[in-house]
Amino acid sequence: MNRTIKKLGIITGVILIGSTFVFSTSTGTNTQSVDIKNHIYLPNTINFAGEKTPLHIVDVRERLDREMIININLHASTIISLKRAHRYFPIIEPILKKNGIPDDFKYLAVIESTLSNATSSAGARGFWQFMDGTAKDFNMEVNEYVDERYNLEIATQKACEYFLKAKQRFGSWTLAAASYNRGMAGVTKQLELQMVDNYYDLFIAEETSRYVFRILALKEIMSNTEKYGFVLPENTLYQPIKTKTIAVNYNIDNLYQFSKDQGINYKILKLHNPWLRGTELKVTEGKTYNIEIPTEGY
Repeated sequence: MNRTIKKLGIITGVILIGSTFVFSTSTGTNTQSVDIKNHIYLPNTINFAGEKTPLHIVDVRERLDREMIININLHASTIISLKRAHRYFPIIEPILKKNGIPDDFKYLAVIESTLSNATSSAGARGFWQFMDGTAKDFNMEVNEYVDERYNLEIATQKACEYFLKAKQRFGSWTLAAASYNRGMAGVTKQLELQMVDNYYDLFIAEETSRYVFRILALKEIMSNTEKYGFVLPENTLYQPIKTKTIAVNYNIDNLYQFSKDQGINYKILKLHNPWLRGTELKVTEGKTYNIEIPTEGY
């Protein structure tokens, strides 16, 4: 074994520099060092929506530790979330507040979609990742012309309605958040089978087991950016874009021409109204749609 190590020229070790641990791997003349100093910043206390996380339980603390380490080191994803939050949190926060939903739920949108109109492999769509069935349950319009899952204001309102319903069912915001991943029926079944009454005592599928801890990790990091090394100058954050609203209760046969008539192009129209799914709009009877037209930044 010693000869093999000598032949390969591999030396590994842990070096203590001040209060920073560095894992050093040397192969020939190449050296790589990984700074893990941020690991020491696991918070001593944390809560979700005012409900304290029991970090004195070993597996609970380690599950949070895992998500903190992952998200501190997922630099690209965390940075893009911070940039987008500057634009989109001001839209999400007042809708949560109006509905009596704790502000912490905005971080659920971060872990669901990185604050974008994403589409998952399972078919969930939008900032809040509504599936077709759930969108139907909450009376969201989804057809070839309109998909309200891509309308941030509407989707946030519908997410609030879900959270309120789940909170009424479980009596816990933490379980309400977990059920957004697992489903209310799935969480209820496991609570009954395991004869427990809270999220942190549940043994549940890994995705749901990690879900609230991912929210907690992003909350902690995004609320304490300097502590975790994410210092972004103000001018690098994505700024809110001023728009005007056009109320439409009539069919639009050609959205390309409609865009030109508004002094923009079709790309800009779609970027600001991703809920418009095609090149025309057929209006559902009795309904009015608000189309956002930017007044700057195009």
